[in-house]
Amino acid sequence: MEWLKNLSDAIAYIEQHLDDEISYDRAAEIACCSTNYFQRMFSYVAGISLSDYIRRRRMTQAAFDLQHRGVKVIDIALKYGYTSPTAFNRAFQAVHGISPTAAKSQGMRINAYPPIKFSVAITGGSVMPYKIEEKETMRVVGIRMPLTDDMEENQKKVPGFWEEILQGSSFQEICHLSNRLPEGVLGITEYQNSGKMYYYIAAATDLPVPPGMHALEIPAATWAVFENEGHFKETVQSVFRRFLTEWLPFSGYTYTELPNIEVYPLNEDRKGHTEVWIAIKKEGE
Repeated sequence: MEWLKNLSDAIAYIEQHLDDEISYDRAAEIACCSTNYFQRMFSYVAGISLSDYIRRRRMTQAAFDLQHRGVKVIDIALKYGYTSPTAFNRAFQAVHGISPTAAKSQGMRINAYPPIKFSVAITGGSVMPYKIEEKETMRVVGIRMPLTDDMEENQKKVPGFWEEILQGSSFQEICHLSNRLPEGVLGITEYQNSGKMYYYIAAATDLPVPPGMHALEIPAATWAVFENEGHFKETVQSVFRRFLTEWLPFSGYTYTELPNIEVYPLNEDRKGHTEVWIAIKKEGE
């Protein structure tokens, strides 16, 4: 459960610097992982992006500060890093639904977002069927689109990307590429060291890369494979959240910084045996 403690320590750092510059790199260092990995892990567990969380916490504190007599809106804006009153007003309204000036009046309803506290979920509920797989280097080829660090935005973009591919000729072309394991059509989320993120619809293959497509090599690793018959009974994001908060803390493994893989059958409705692959390693390795 060390990773949960590290994550909590990183949140403590953020809380201590709400009215100062917050370094994502420093928060990730405290959490003992890369910056991309920290943002990804935070989004899965918290359900919102790291940037949204920080904005909500800053605007929560800003609302408290505005309740004090004699304070000026511009001073509060500067305190929380907004040199532009317009930008501060926009951020404040996005969280509270009212302007900073209105928030100074008594009786106005304000939204408070308390600090996040991470804990292990102890449940006796739904089962998580899984297996552990050792895999050599995987090469996949497919079509990709860029992602952002906003998980909510990505959750809207990815289904549209699937719809676009399914309606064109690319889907069958990807299906025909599949000649290596894992067999099927793959949805892959890749986080590059450069900070760029991509979502692939691809297939494991040793065939040449067709025009307009991209190849991705995934290093040899140990994988936790979560299985399901038919459509996933829960969203992929929910699988990752449960993996981090229910499965991982008691498994003796840690989460590695490799792409996440969704495996779907070679048909357009993606019904049948489906899987989520998450790379892991033994604690201490």
